[in-house]
Amino acid sequence: MAERRGAFLTPEQVLARYRGGPRSGVFTDGSCEGNPGPGGWGVVWVEDDRIVAERSGYDPQTTNNRMELRALIEAYELLPPDAAVTIYSDSQLCVKTVNEWAPQWAARGWKRKTGPIANLDLVQKLYALARAHPKAKLVWIQAHDGSRWNEYADALATRYMHEPRGEPERG
Repeated sequence: MAERRGAFLTPEQVLARYRGGPRSGVFTDGSCEGNPGPGGWGVVWVEDDRIVAERSGYDPQTTNNRMELRALIEAYELLPPDAAVTIYSDSQLCVKTVNEWAPQWAARGWKRKTGPIANLDLVQKLYALARAHPKAKLVWIQAHDGSRWNEYADALATRYMHEPRGEPERG
């Protein structure tokens, strides 16, 4: 979450404050206040520092990992199947899930050697979407290091904390 010390930045504030990091790609983030608790997710697709598309939403009762996974699902759903783009997530767990662990779990009938797979519903959906986008590359990006678009995705994911909310929405 951007600016953790009590102040959450809006997407507009992020754009005014940050300039670093990759200038193109799809950036995702998930957030949760408490774990479980209310959470949000955000996705922004940019090309040469211009926003192509963005989405965000929230869930009144969730976990941080579910929001990180949901943001990645939304990112892949935003893209055409032949998109050659880098998708950035600051969740090492999610990146490793898609790139390393899910292929093994799928080959074993969605079983782990050490017990059940957490958030299996979202993991299976995400893995199917990743496979349906063979030219999209999912990579990890350091959180909160001043990367403009990672901070922007964070601001999308956390804005549910400082804006009035009704029903969970997709934006």
